[in-house]
Amino acid sequence: MSDSKYSPIACDLEGGKKYSWCTCSHSEDQPFCDGSHRAAKATPPLTFEVEEAKEVYLCTCKQTANPPYCDGSHKT
Repeated sequence: MSDSKYSPIACDLEGGKKYSWCTCSHSEDQPFCDGSHRAAKATPPLTFEVEEAKEVYLCTCKQTANPPYCDGSHKT
């Protein structure tokens, strides 16, 4: 697996806002869902919210054990 293609994406998230993390890899708006899973009949997004504004690294390889956050699985 190429590390650069699946490297996590740094995101500044707003506190109290809901986000939809892409679980299927079809979205053109990685790491967020753009609805592409519907046409591909793939897995729906994972909706999550953070309590306070912060920078996080969201997974793009979809192998993380702590979705939507990167846990380094793309390096294995």
